[in-house]
Amino acid sequence: QVQLVESGGGLVQAGGSLRLSCAASGHTFSSLTMGWFRQGPGKGREFVAVISRSGSTTSYADSVKGRFTISRDNAKTTLYLQMNSLTPEDTAVYYCAADSGIMTIRLTAYDYWGQGTQVTVSS
Repeated sequence: QVQLVESGGGLVQAGGSLRLSCAASGHTFSSLTMGWFRQGPGKGREFVAVISRSGSTTSYADSVKGRFTISRDNAKTTLYLQMNSLTPEDTAVYYCAADSGIMTIRLTAYDYWGQGTQVTVSS
């Protein structure tokens, strides 16, 4: 079993930055593909970013490319999402997720999910 706990969300002005963290426990962190997803008001959950087990490969949604950076510290069993140049369109609950299989952006492939952390970007 894997437990994931997100933190770092909050209220930020447009153009500002936040760094989200996801602390993992209950599993060998380095064996998991890790991803970030988000769900905005009135929207479905969507892919944001994913990182391979070693951290050597990353992929991003087009909407966040160049602004967000996903990273991981396997020694600390923690996943991060650095978010820069935030806009109101980034307002959402952000979820980290873990997948024991091959790296993928498919939401349905992820086996474990955190409870989410709210990010609100004011205009």
